[in-house]
Amino acid sequence: MWYAIYTKHGKEDSVASRLQMIGIEVLNPKIRMRKFRRNRLADVIENLFPCYLFANFDADRYSHLITFTRGVRYIVGKRSPVAVQDEVMETIRDNMQSDNLVVVGMQRFAKGDAVRIKDGPFREFCGIFEKEIRGSERVMILLNTIHIRVELDSFCLAVA
Repeated sequence: MWYAIYTKHGKEDSVASRLQMIGIEVLNPKIRMRKFRRNRLADVIENLFPCYLFANFDADRYSHLITFTRGVRYIVGKRSPVAVQDEVMETIRDNMQSDNLVVVGMQRFAKGDAVRIKDGPFREFCGIFEKEIRGSERVMILLNTIHIRVELDSFCLAVA
């Protein structure tokens, strides 16, 4: 059965390697995102589920060992671990590439959609989606507050 394990912040990779060393199958999905770092746009790889990973093990046999593995806070369900449904695990695996990166579809907007800028220098500004520019990487929006058109990376937008 698959179970979710809650880890200490930033310890997902080390916990995964420790569990794999003792023969437990571990799934630690990651996602590639574009974010502003030090005022520059950069590609970063982050955990899809921060502080969580999934492990396939016999709860009766390995729960105690996993609970006391360095970096683990607890198995979700604490005293009686709660199994993750197979459909959930299959969905995650179906969307994973060989390097544990999960492929997520780009969010599409239609002309006139209300949007909020979630990253970058215009963070928390709201506007109206106008059009995509050069594929789905760049978009044009009309900012509500100052009534100007701005060209942004599409990953910076969220539904308002």
